[in-house]
Amino acid sequence: MSSVNQLPPANDFGATWNFLESGLDQIMNRLEEGLDRTRYSILYSAVHNFCARGSPPHTASGGAYSGPLNHRAATHLIGAELYNSLSRWLEDHLTKIRTESEKYMDEALLQYYTKQWNRYTTAARVVNNIFMYLNRYWVKREIDEDRKNDVYDVFTLTLVCWKRHMFQFVHHNVIAAVLKLIERERNGETIETGLVKNIVESFVSLGLDTTDSTKSNLDVYREFFETPFINATEVYYTTESEKFISENSIPDYMKKADIRLQEEESRVQIYLHESTHKPLISKCETVLVKNHTEAIWEGFQSLIDLDKQDDLHRMYALLARIPEGLDPLRIRFETHVRKAGLGAIERIAQQEAVDPKTYVDALLEVHRKYNDLVRTAFSGESGFVAALDKACGEFVNRNKVSKNFTSKSPELLARYCDSLLKKSAKNPEENELEDVMNSIMTVFKYVEDKDVFQKFYSRMLAKRLVNGTSASDDAEGSMISKLKEACGFEYTSKLQRMLTDMSLSKELNDSFKDRMQQSYDNSGTNVDFNILVLAANQWPFSAPTTSFNLPEDVIKTYDRFQKFYQNKHSGRKLTWLFQFCKAELKTTYLKGTKAGYTFQVSAYQMGVLLQYNNSTSYTFEELQSSTALAPEVLSSALGILIKAKVLLLSNGEKVGDAGTKYDLNFGFKSKKIRMNLNLPMKTEQKAETDETHKTIEEDRKYLMQAAIVRIMKTRKVMKHVALIEEVITQLQSRFKPRVPDIKKCIDILLEKEFIERVDGQKDMYSYVA
Repeated sequence: MSSVNQLPPANDFGATWNFLESGLDQIMNRLEEGLDRTRYSILYSAVHNFCARGSPPHTASGGAYSGPLNHRAATHLIGAELYNSLSRWLEDHLTKIRTESEKYMDEALLQYYTKQWNRYTTAARVVNNIFMYLNRYWVKREIDEDRKNDVYDVFTLTLVCWKRHMFQFVHHNVIAAVLKLIERERNGETIETGLVKNIVESFVSLGLDTTDSTKSNLDVYREFFETPFINATEVYYTTESEKFISENSIPDYMKKADIRLQEEESRVQIYLHESTHKPLISKCETVLVKNHTEAIWEGFQSLIDLDKQDDLHRMYALLARIPEGLDPLRIRFETHVRKAGLGAIERIAQQEAVDPKTYVDALLEVHRKYNDLVRTAFSGESGFVAALDKACGEFVNRNKVSKNFTSKSPELLARYCDSLLKKSAKNPEENELEDVMNSIMTVFKYVEDKDVFQKFYSRMLAKRLVNGTSASDDAEGSMISKLKEACGFEYTSKLQRMLTDMSLSKELNDSFKDRMQQSYDNSGTNVDFNILVLAANQWPFSAPTTSFNLPEDVIKTYDRFQKFYQNKHSGRKLTWLFQFCKAELKTTYLKGTKAGYTFQVSAYQMGVLLQYNNSTSYTFEELQSSTALAPEVLSSALGILIKAKVLLLSNGEKVGDAGTKYDLNFGFKSKKIRMNLNLPMKTEQKAETDETHKTIEEDRKYLMQAAIVRIMKTRKVMKHVALIEEVITQLQSRFKPRVPDIKKCIDILLEKEFIERVDGQKDMYSYVA
């Protein structure tokens, strides 16, 4: 046998192998004792000298020839004996290790296996380096020429041998021990996770690609570890979940399931291969969630009734893991929100007259509550947002107050806007007002009949502007901007024009007053006159329903303005809307106050009261003759004056009766110096509301007819059902047309010959060019 540090003869295989065998024994069994550089170099040289003896000649010093090999030299490469001997030696070595492993079970087996694996693979890298010359030439040639399918580089050979002579015999016991260890951890015990991690890494390392030794795969890991691990996981959690859910509440079960899923996520991070994440978590989701969806779904209602947001979020998070797991929750959520909204409105619907603010606040409170729930418990998920929107759309448009008519909500919303934007001691601060307007837009979003809101809002805005009762021009502009953003320019074009007309009217007034001062300084007139000139087609006003004789006190100023305006705008016609005019009259006939009282009155009330500068008593007929007012208009004006006791009526007589006298009350007294007598009667308010609704219905007829003509002009020929569907689609952003109304409009257009029926087809229409 050769000395430890003496190279054996290159042509003596027996001596060479005996020398290498002693080195292998030291590397594989006693590497921790150390392998010095000299010993390493001599072992490397022994391999080199043996394999290179059929190569070009050695140098004089006996070192390996370092020049490139030509083709002829390559044909004399030697290495098969060395490769086969190494294989047999590794087999014997591993057989000893395997035999020793039979003494161990469970965790002890894992300790032994990982210890031997780590020692073996560390040594294998050293062996591979020693046999590098064999790899570089003989092994490479064998693989390139495909002489044998089972020739590998030396390091791969060591792994193949481990797989054949160690792994194949012990993997059953190893995986069983690993699964027991993991089960113990799931049961709450602390385990040595590094042990499992080492086993997993060893299984991964054994995934060899026999066609390309530079590549690896996960076949061994998946077949021998992942598959049995996933199966064991399914059995474990199936048993645990069925027992736990039968003995505990749904919220407690969800906490348990959530913790288990987090544990498995962590398990992948700590000691499993990342590729196991998807199949493991998928299996856990199936066992812990999907298999118990019915029970979890049934627990939803009690949680939402009790506003258990944490539990609801946990339920959402669990069910979001499985396909269609959230669908039943969305349906139940929508039903719950709709019932909550209807219930909130039903509680306030018992009032005789529903206050707009109370109504809108009730709608907003429900929306705010469940919108917060969607954002927190359901993470703002689009399906729950859609369910919330659908439910809100239902109870906003169809509730106890609206009584199945969708026009009540937009009307009350418009009235609430009116109360907010009017001057009042209760007006919110600027920042708060902006928040309230944003809340109003939330309700507006759900209103179906946006044309109803537009019509009422338009009338109320007009009154605020004409009467000068707007709290803020900025607030008015801001609200219109929000409506424009929601519905487009066309929706708010008239509203915007109203604001423009107010600005233009201010300039016109200033110009008129300047002219009056220049032309009539010595006229002696004491009338303070302000005028609003408004574009007829932009404002929701109609001509007066009664004639009216202007009092002599204002007739001069009236005539002057007529002349001034005609000179400025030749050809334009002014229509005077006296029903919207107002005046202030100061009294000088009453005792008890030095400054006298100031009455804020309508133009018609002014026309009546100024008659009393000439006499203190008039009959109804006399007042009607002097003012030219229609009887019902005069009766309304007198009724308020009688109620305020500015005028007196004989006992037993009623306003409007023939021959009834109306006397000026010289004993009038009031705590207020300024009195507003320009108050609308309830009957007038109802008549105005009814008129607004009538206008809305008329407008809708024209919109539907226009839509039908527009559609038919584009399509030329169309079926009845398709035409109705298209009309609904085009108009639903403003209002939801009713099918019977669309049919009536179709009949009108047939009569007017805009469209006609196609011969032989009852349900087909064609456009008449």
